[in-house]
Amino acid sequence: MRPQPNPNPSSKSNLRALDAVLFGAGLERSPHCKPSARGHTPSLSRSSVEELLRPAPAPTLAANGVPWLPVPGWERFPWLWAGFSTRKGGRKGELTRAYCAEGGEGDLNLGLTAADKPETVFANRRLLVEAVTGDAGTPLIPIRQFHSNLLVDVSAADAGRRQPWKADGLMTGEPGLLLAVQTADCIPVLVADRKRRAVAAFHAGWRGTVKRIVETGVGRMRLTFGSRPQDLIAAIGPGVGSCCYAVGEEVFSAFDSQFDYARALFREILGADPVRAKYPLLFMTQRAPGHFSLGPNLHLDLIEANRRQLLAAGLRAGAIQVVGGCTSCHPELFFSHRASHGRAGRMMAVIGMRSRNSVAET
Repeated sequence: MRPQPNPNPSSKSNLRALDAVLFGAGLERSPHCKPSARGHTPSLSRSSVEELLRPAPAPTLAANGVPWLPVPGWERFPWLWAGFSTRKGGRKGELTRAYCAEGGEGDLNLGLTAADKPETVFANRRLLVEAVTGDAGTPLIPIRQFHSNLLVDVSAADAGRRQPWKADGLMTGEPGLLLAVQTADCIPVLVADRKRRAVAAFHAGWRGTVKRIVETGVGRMRLTFGSRPQDLIAAIGPGVGSCCYAVGEEVFSAFDSQFDYARALFREILGADPVRAKYPLLFMTQRAPGHFSLGPNLHLDLIEANRRQLLAAGLRAGAIQVVGGCTSCHPELFFSHRASHGRAGRMMAVIGMRSRNSVAET
């Protein structure tokens, strides 16, 4: 009598036996049969890359020739400085040439990377400061980012620090300063208190987002400055979009363990590998249909993840501006660590307050 197969072959010995039978037939078990951190997730939405594309915003040209992205609608707050840089520069001769094509006009790299000269980076930073505030001498306070949920409350004294604070968010209630976070795919988030006159900037990669860097930061603003969520406005700047942000199942598991809305942040995308889509014959196999590795890829919407944290912190939906633009889709406008395979400059998101004496109360 032929033995009946185990209806629930979960042990390693049963899986090895199954693999041996399939191998003898010239087949291979589907990777979807392997145990994973998230298991089977049939409720995830399935999309195409085209459905997830975000248009890039049109930059504003500053008086010094630097293209940058102001926050739409924030011009009604004359006491507030805020915006996002692009990779495009202004004056020739002061720009980075490490990341542009041969013969290109140069980039506005704002990060102290190994490929660029520090004096060029500091000159570029002064160009951005001048574009946003009108004065290249406005103190700029960056931080050393390491994908944490740590924040620091800074003042004018921190502008002269030889070593920046190690954190992924910073805030201040002091006018005359420009706070900065650096990005090249991660999500920059700016927050301002319209009543208490306090501002904050956050760097949110997927690890910082899982650790609730933005939600924690709003809580620190409430504790430090007495901010009320209904008085806060926020802007989410350019970052890698869900159209391009393929992640592994360990990222899904990390989000799923922390947020009850995690599944709404992920999409399954078929054929998202552009090389395989363009050259399908290179990836032909003898495997049975449905058993090849070009299956649905998980894509994460980091912008929506951080918008959700702002909502969870009490901000009104209408108080949150998504500036838009996928850094990976638009290499002509943004630096992208992913799109350039790790060789990328850095952009900055900046926010600060003019002196109360220099602007009328609103």
